[in-house]
Amino acid sequence: MLLSAADGTALAVAAWSPASNIRARVWSFEPDAVIDPAFFAARVHAALRARERMLDAQHTGCRLVHGESDGLPGFVADRYGEVAVAQFLSAGAEAWRGALADALRDAGCSVIYERSDADVRALEGLDARTGPILGTPPGALGFVEGGLSYRVDVAHGQKTGFFLDQRDNRARVRSLAGDRDVLDCFCYTGGFTVAALAGGARSVIAIDSSGDALALARTNVADNGLHGARAEWRDADVFAELRGLRDARAGFDLIVLDPPKLAPTAHHAPKAARAYKDINLLALKLLRPGGLLATFSCSGGVSADLFQKIVAGAALDARADAAIVGRLGASADHPVGLNFPEGEYLKGLLVRKNA
Repeated sequence: MLLSAADGTALAVAAWSPASNIRARVWSFEPDAVIDPAFFAARVHAALRARERMLDAQHTGCRLVHGESDGLPGFVADRYGEVAVAQFLSAGAEAWRGALADALRDAGCSVIYERSDADVRALEGLDARTGPILGTPPGALGFVEGGLSYRVDVAHGQKTGFFLDQRDNRARVRSLAGDRDVLDCFCYTGGFTVAALAGGARSVIAIDSSGDALALARTNVADNGLHGARAEWRDADVFAELRGLRDARAGFDLIVLDPPKLAPTAHHAPKAARAYKDINLLALKLLRPGGLLATFSCSGGVSADLFQKIVAGAALDARADAAIVGRLGASADHPVGLNFPEGEYLKGLLVRKNA
């Protein structure tokens, strides 16, 4: 549809979604743009060209298309080796599903798997859908990041199977982990655990409430030839486990907190803030003097400013003298469009606990 100003001036061409709270999502701010398969092919090819230098022998996984920030609202595509995993999350992306899949195929993706099962589809009046679009993913699908190999369950894993947005932060943890006792909370399939062990961590306790994710995490450690004896896996609720570690007077030199989305919208922020404060307070109590806390929020409803205030409040209640020594965010394959600041969903802090 054509979007116009009150005086009738044409502003943009958009996809119209009457079932959604976001009624219009702009395809182009050029009112005379022609929205057809060639339009989507050009957008997808531009997104892939922008990421060419992010893919090499040391890095075979990457986000190929990042929704609004690549001019394709509601469309996400991740690459794991030769497999692309696509999500069609808006009514507009759904309407052009065939053209978008064809564009990925024409750009060299020989296997395309669909994971359009995010909750946001229900807000668009769309049913969940998963399954192959082109070809069949190999049974043991994997990719390489920083020379480390990871296996991915694209059919049943979270999001598209892995959290590619943490690529740079895993590298940061790897560089900091040497000779440290590490606690990896919400470890999922072991991305930060593998990075920490590869960086020379003395020990890692990895906690997640999914037994299937922990099984794949163990496999990822073994596949990289790392010392599995240095890793302890705990299938448990992280909040309860942190309290147990506190009561046992455990101590760590590096803690990673990477919880799932706790506040998808600002409406959920107050409840999420309490949960974020709880885990950060406990982590700061478990952190040894001089230790580092890498803490994250992927909640769109929690701003970077609010997140910092939450962590500051946690430090105050924990009676921890702490300082921010780094700000963390998504890797460059997850760009943030200047006209879409809401796309900066992942925010993180690297905090040092002073002696």
